[in-house]
Amino acid sequence: MQLKNPILGLCQQSTFMLSAAKVDQCPDDEGFEVAFAGRSNAGKSSALNTLTHASLARTSKTPGRTQLLNFFKLDDDRRLVDLPGYGYAKVPIPLKLHWQRHLEAYLGGRESLKGLILMMDIRHPMTDFDLLMLDWAVASGMPMHILLTKADKLTYGAAKNVLLKVQTDIRKGWGDAISIQLFSAPKRMGLEDAYTVLAGWMELADKGSEIAEQ
Repeated sequence: MQLKNPILGLCQQSTFMLSAAKVDQCPDDEGFEVAFAGRSNAGKSSALNTLTHASLARTSKTPGRTQLLNFFKLDDDRRLVDLPGYGYAKVPIPLKLHWQRHLEAYLGGRESLKGLILMMDIRHPMTDFDLLMLDWAVASGMPMHILLTKADKLTYGAAKNVLLKVQTDIRKGWGDAISIQLFSAPKRMGLEDAYTVLAGWMELADKGSEIAEQ
């Protein structure tokens, strides 16, 4: 099956733009941005690299390595943003507070932010910070899509069961506004669904063919 999503070409030509320690170091607040968030070691950088067919985001076996807001350019109007991983105990408290302050400022005040991709390790979903992110997304009206990463670590049946349970829990607690899917970077599982979400948020869905039905 050949992907026909209009965002695919943009992702394949993506390039690193800049890193920002503070909100005032971010690119001009215009166009379309989609941010990637997740608990440290939830597979956030691997997912970004798989979606862009590149090694844009640095991956590491040591959680907590992403310490800045990292911006990647798709075209003159569209960007992906790799947010600092959260929840890693060994990060010094002052640095945690710095991340929290500037992450809140970015999420709460960025006009060009059109949606948030939240990574959850399928083996450890719905952590305390995940719940906070869900609360924030619903309260602020920010579109959110969840990738249950590392789905290849479970059998397909077990992964589907986790997906259905998390989906049910989210609907009960936060309504139907938040979408969710299985994802595996090594197996390239779930790319089509993720591309469809990105294209819609970046207003590309009407500029190309929809992804073919499997």
